[in-house]
Amino acid sequence: MPRSASIAALEARLASDPRAVDAFLEAHEFPLAEPPLYTFVYRGEADAVRLRHWVHGLQASAPFRRLEGTDLWYYTLELPDSSRVEYKIEVLARGRAEWIEDPLNPLRARDPFGANSVVQARGYEIPDWARDTGEAPAGVMDELVVESEAFDSARHVTVYRPADFRPTRRYPLLIVHDGADYLEYASLRPVLDQLIGRFELPRLIVALLHPGDRMAEYSADPAHARFVVEELLPRLERDYPLLPEPDSRGLMGASLGAVASFHVALRYPDRFGRLLLQSGSFLFTDIGGNESGPVFDRMVDMMNGYRDAPTPVAEKAFVSVGVYEPLASENRALIPVLRRVGVDVRFVESRDGHNWENWRDRLREGLTWLFPGPLWLVYE
Repeated sequence: MPRSASIAALEARLASDPRAVDAFLEAHEFPLAEPPLYTFVYRGEADAVRLRHWVHGLQASAPFRRLEGTDLWYYTLELPDSSRVEYKIEVLARGRAEWIEDPLNPLRARDPFGANSVVQARGYEIPDWARDTGEAPAGVMDELVVESEAFDSARHVTVYRPADFRPTRRYPLLIVHDGADYLEYASLRPVLDQLIGRFELPRLIVALLHPGDRMAEYSADPAHARFVVEELLPRLERDYPLLPEPDSRGLMGASLGAVASFHVALRYPDRFGRLLLQSGSFLFTDIGGNESGPVFDRMVDMMNGYRDAPTPVAEKAFVSVGVYEPLASENRALIPVLRRVGVDVRFVESRDGHNWENWRDRLREGLTWLFPGPLWLVYE
């Protein structure tokens, strides 16, 4: 374990100052930042304490050390600048293990499964355009119910209309998989309001999808692709003044949502000219069979087939992935395949993991590159 200078100084004080631990906790914020070192601290009686994080390639369960003669535990991790890592602390006591959020760290990131603590390395900042300041003109949310023969059920779709929407204008269209999660965990609504208000993004219509059985529908499901193109798209064209050209229409998603976006574009070529794919589960097999399980078989078959016989699924594709997530290699492998068939690709890696705030932080670059607003059209 790397050595924290502050922990070393605390050890030296303990012999002469019985309140040294209390004073140490009062004097610092945690995790303790001594770039490139970040020290996680837990205070309490325990048999063992571990750091649980989601940095692929590092030991997923890292043991804390107890400062001799105290109930203070610590673990020091080296992180490159601009890193962002989500984590929990595992406390083992009286034969029971519990994963908890860091009691000494107020920073939290929420997701559909709960919340994690967050360490932000030197150089990382939450983007100002992702904050809901209330200053940008706010778009309006419409709620649609779309009857679907593909799913044999009614489907709920939320539609974002930009501020100053006028039915006499025509607008680009973006269809977003996991729409509720993008709104709740990736600040999509304030991001759209801010970027449109800054003229970095044109006024556009955004259709936010809410899946039923997400694992089934988003894993290269023909019924889902049929719903999007043959049922939802005609309804949107009927209800909203949309630009008709493919380069004014896009699909977006993260993780399985990126797979669903890619599959729709692949199955219905020339309908969507823009793709925004974040940390896609683009699994493939070059050697041997698929060991990911039957739920991923369709995705693997799709990607194996595409790698064997690629086609231009869109004119432009923005692809992002975190270097700390296990899908980094699969996303990197997709880029040369897309470029080989003439897709204009922008590929971005970040020092982050497979999570919604990573995907939020890439939205400005992705959206404004695919749909440049008046500011970029004038100055770039």
